[in-house]
Amino acid sequence: PPNEKSDAALRPSLLPQGAEAFAGRPGLEAYRGGRPVFVRWTSVTIFLAAEDRETEATAITVAAEDSVNKVRLNLKLSLKKGGLAMVEQTVSNIDGANGGENSENEPLTVNWLESTMPMPRRADTLTQFTGRWPLEKQPRIAAMPSGSVTRECRHGKTSHESPWMFIASDGEPKWASGEVWACHLAWSGNQTYRIDNLPPHETLIGAGELLGPGEIQLAAGESYEAPQVCFSYSATGLDGMAARFHTWLRSLPKHVSSPRPFTINTWEAVYFNHDEATLIKLADRAASIGVERFVLDDGWFHERRDDTRGLGDWVVDPEVWPNGLDNLAKHVHDLGMQFGLWFEPEMVNPDSDVARNHPDWILSPTAGRLPLQGRTQQVLDLTNPDAFDYIYGCMDQLVGELGIDYIKWDHNKLVTEPGSRRSGRPAVHAQTLAVYNIFKGLKTAHPGLEIESCSSGGGRVDLGILEHADRIWVSDCVDPVERADIQRYTSLLVPPAMMGEHVGASPAHSTQRATSQELRMAMAFFGHMGIEWNLLKEPDEALAKLAVWVAEFKKHRDWFAIDTCVHADSNDPAVRLDGMVMPNRDAAIYRFTQLTTSQTYPAAPVHLPGLDPERTYRVSPLDPSLDLTGLTNGQSTLGWWNEEGVVLTGEALQRYGIRPPSLHPQQAVLLKAVALS
Repeated sequence: PPNEKSDAALRPSLLPQGAEAFAGRPGLEAYRGGRPVFVRWTSVTIFLAAEDRETEATAITVAAEDSVNKVRLNLKLSLKKGGLAMVEQTVSNIDGANGGENSENEPLTVNWLESTMPMPRRADTLTQFTGRWPLEKQPRIAAMPSGSVTRECRHGKTSHESPWMFIASDGEPKWASGEVWACHLAWSGNQTYRIDNLPPHETLIGAGELLGPGEIQLAAGESYEAPQVCFSYSATGLDGMAARFHTWLRSLPKHVSSPRPFTINTWEAVYFNHDEATLIKLADRAASIGVERFVLDDGWFHERRDDTRGLGDWVVDPEVWPNGLDNLAKHVHDLGMQFGLWFEPEMVNPDSDVARNHPDWILSPTAGRLPLQGRTQQVLDLTNPDAFDYIYGCMDQLVGELGIDYIKWDHNKLVTEPGSRRSGRPAVHAQTLAVYNIFKGLKTAHPGLEIESCSSGGGRVDLGILEHADRIWVSDCVDPVERADIQRYTSLLVPPAMMGEHVGASPAHSTQRATSQELRMAMAFFGHMGIEWNLLKEPDEALAKLAVWVAEFKKHRDWFAIDTCVHADSNDPAVRLDGMVMPNRDAAIYRFTQLTTSQTYPAAPVHLPGLDPERTYRVSPLDPSLDLTGLTNGQSTLGWWNEEGVVLTGEALQRYGIRPPSLHPQQAVLLKAVALS
């Protein structure tokens, strides 16, 4: 054996430690009284845990104790419905907890507590993610790095460029085939993702909360509960991996069960130019085409005429709204729509009454100096009970008085210098828990209230927030060309029914790209569909076309909420094929998108994944009245592209595919596959 080999067998545990001769990043790093604590367990007990029958298939708990270093660990490994593996860990300081004579009575400072899982050596490729506003969830695929490698996010939230998840694969990952191993941290604060690819043992993949210096200090008897870490394995590619996340989210008792209301959000319609008469007209026009939820965005509160002032003063501005919001909310409700309202509860403008009256409520470790501003904003210290009670009280009062059905919860500043003056320590962990508590408190006090997680678009998307939120705003970019891939990779974690997907104006606000109305509607069709559009400026023809799609969406949305989300692998980077397949595989709806010009003409056949290979299906346009004029390249629409469609087995459709219609770039069509046997 190698001369350096330890006497004990070297096999990484679920919490690998340097004291076990593990050469990678230790799963737990802590110190006491300035001295490092190298944990080595003196007792370990493993037993079956009590199951949560609604969400878990099975679970085990490991109770370990280091009697020398006075540290206790409880680790729960559970297999959730759908096959998602989840690790929950709690570390406790037992020094002096029982009044022992030899107690040092020194707090245990925890630097990190991370969860890991081993992977086989054939996992030779790593996919991670980056992005920016408004271009989220951009994959980066490369060979598995050597050594112990970490990727961190320090923005106080998941953020646009955070790792979001690590995906290991045997070769470049595919959607419908191949092995993948994924890791995701169910947490909305700072985070670390890690890979340990070292010669002596299997590769480890893992994640954990990124803690600030001295953020977690445990007195005798105190514990730190680390965020949950999720692991998803699939032998059927990325779609199989994603299905485990989707199934678990759908199994949660608090998961939304009502049909997803077709929504209009007013931001790109009026921005800060609030006027009651105009917005009532907008509500009337929205209701006339079948909209079911009307959301008033930023600009309704005290002195909020732009983004430089008023934030934090959650009082309706009497100059703009002399009748308050009561009249608009009542009008919306009388039209049969739900009423929603925008908040940014964690933020404050220095030019606001709340900041002037309570400067100590701003999250900052240093009195007399504010952190670097973003969008002329600072962060409220919600770990301060007075600030927490103020924010919760304002929101609770408005929800009750106006009958608010829905909150759009925004977060538009990176969290910098995240220290609390009250504790003198970093506060991202406690701040994140405070946010969760406001979500829980409001939804408990107002049954039926739904809350969307928005953070400059998709800047806070994770399973931590999704345990409390009812949907996420995928991106501030509603340009359908950009959305094609933003939505595709967001669906690795989030079921489409929880993804806000809106039809916007042309040209798009964020990119100034002009696109067809058909493409914009088709790209929003599978998600929680809505509008980010000033309908008062659109011709009747455009609204009539939109009304047809609204009605069509309502026919299918209950199935979309439980369908399997699938994507076809293609060697043609110019096209996308994705779809929603019924659980019983009786039917499916697919979206074929021609983003740019293909190298071949006509485009190569596209495969329809997810169908039952033993059954026969008829594939045809979703709407037989769909007008392809202007979409095709002036050629015939191909022999099968008509109301009768084409009849093939599920195996043939998946293995050989069908020839798609020849479309202009930046066009999309929907196909339906219905089983005949």
